[in-house]
Amino acid sequence: MSTQSTFFNDVYEVVKLIPKGRVTTYGAIAKYLGAAKSSRVVGYAMNAAHTFPDIPAQRVVNRNGLLTGKHHFATETRMEELLKEDGVTVKDDQVVDFNRIFWDPMSELEV
Repeated sequence: MSTQSTFFNDVYEVVKLIPKGRVTTYGAIAKYLGAAKSSRVVGYAMNAAHTFPDIPAQRVVNRNGLLTGKHHFATETRMEELLKEDGVTVKDDQVVDFNRIFWDPMSELEV
């Protein structure tokens, strides 16, 4: 198994732990995994993750709460629809109350 696919799997394991109604960021996941400068690689992992039904890829947004990954879902609106099903309010492709519902794996999980 390549280092990249191992990292992707680590990313997916963290994403599976994000509670319904909460969101996190590419950077927060990268930092938790000890690769703080690898948020872009987390993004690459998430680009492929939406095809796996057990990975709630919609719960990962950019550092400002924007739905930058929406283009990788089946439709342009699917990411927002899934977030709304999770109880997350989205307006103009941005998570409302982002700071309040932000889930930080560094403080929520044991390192």
